[in-house]
Parts: sequence; C-alpha cells; structure tokens
Amino acid sequence: MKHFVVFLFLLSSTFVFAQTKEITQTVSGIILNDNNLKPLSNVNIINVNMVKGTTSNDKGYFEISARLNDTLHNTILGYKSLRLKVTNDWIKNKTSEIKLTEKAYALEEVIIRPYNLTGYLEIDAKLIPSRENYRYSISGLSEGYEAGEFSPNAFGRVLGSIFNPADMLYNFFGKKPRELKRLKEMKKDDTVRNLLETKFDRETICVLLGVDKKEIAEILQRCNYSEAFVKTANDLQILDAISGCYEEYKILKRK
Repeated sequence: MKHFVVFLFLLSSTFVFAQTKEITQTVSGIILNDNNLKPLSNVNIINVNMVKGTTSNDKGYFEISARLNDTLHNTILGYKSLRLKVTNDWIKNKTSEIKLTEKAYALEEVIIRPYNLTGYLEIDAKLIPSRENYRYSISGLSEGYEAGEFSPNAFGRVLGSIFNPADMLYNFFGKKPRELKRLKEMKKDDTVRNLLETKFDRETICVLLGVDKKEIAEILQRCNYSEAFVKTANDLQILDAISGCYEEYKILKRK
C-alpha cells in the first residue's frame, strides 16, 4: 500500500509538471543597463519557441507570453544579446530583472574601394561587372525579381539539391523541417518582422532557425542569390529569400 501511494504521488506530480510546461502564461521583466542600472527602452524580446515578440517601454518593462523552459532572446543595438530560460521561479514571481552589458567597439580606418577605376570610360566600363546580381527578394512583394540576364544554372542548382544527398540544400532543408516551419510563424508577428527589417547581422535569424551565419550564406548562394545580396540585404529580406527557396525545394522534391 505504501509503495502504491508513492507511485500515485509520483504519477500525479509528473502529470502536473507536464501540464505546467504546456500552459502559456504571461511573464514580465525589467531590462536594465548592467553598468549604471538605468532602464533600457526599445529592447527587442523574442520568444524563440513561440516566435512571438515584444519591446520594452521607457521604464525597461515588458510582458510576453511564454511557457516553462521557453527561451527569450533579448537584443538591442550597442548591447550584447542575452538568452534566458523561463523558469518556474520566473513564472511564480511573474517579473524578473534582466541586465544587459554594453559592447566595446574598436573603430579602425576603413577604405572602401569596390573597383580600381582608371578614369577612362572605355577601360572602366570593362572593369565593372555587368551581371553580378541575378536574383533579389524584396519583402512585401510576392515574388523575387531578376536583375540583368537570368543565371542559366539557377534551376539546375535547386534541382541538383534534391538528387544529390550531399548537397547543402538537401541536408539543411531535409534535417530541419521543424525549424523551417517557423518561417511562416515569423512573418505573422509584427514585432519580429519590424525587428528583422532593421537588422543586418543575421543574429536573430540564426537563433530562430538554429543555424549559423555561414550556413545562411551558403544556402542563399545555392539558391542563386548573389554575393552582393547576401551581404547587403536586411534580415527580413534574408528571411524571405530562405522561405522562397524552401518553397521551391518542396515543390521540386514533390515532383
């Protein structure tokens, strides 16, 4: 009888814990500067698991929906990003104090010389590539567009990714279906979209999709996006480009 009571207690505890883990609650926090303890406004907080976002107000305060063990990604320009787990104590106390540390920047002289021009039009016209960029994706448009002549091997690269098991696209899209399903969820949240539209560091995309920056660059190159686009596009355009490539991959794989 004693063992039965213990077993029943453990079973009920497990059931309660599982229920608690799945319950969506509202947690809040106050974000401060780690150096002077002043509140930080306009900090972007994203629930990585639920793909929902919010920002802190002028007092550093924010509220966001979360479940137990969800990860909150905190980011603002000039500060080190911080990822926090939603714990039982946080859910119980409702509010938590979060401190962000400022980044230290060492600025160096930068000389930009995209092309070594001579000053003679006949010669310089031959030095500048005329078909460097093939394909661009702009957020807000339903389709991407081509600049200049369409790359002749664009279809072959995507098609080859399906039949070659070692190809980057096959390995990435095939092994990360759950992460890639988040692409649609990201576009539904205005806070996440607005954040990505102002960022160029790929950090938030890496966190949300579980990839690194090198993988993002290689994926887009395989999808025939130019090096110039990969370097200059904002994070929202990069997200749209990966999403479009994923849809192409699914269609071709189905065929």
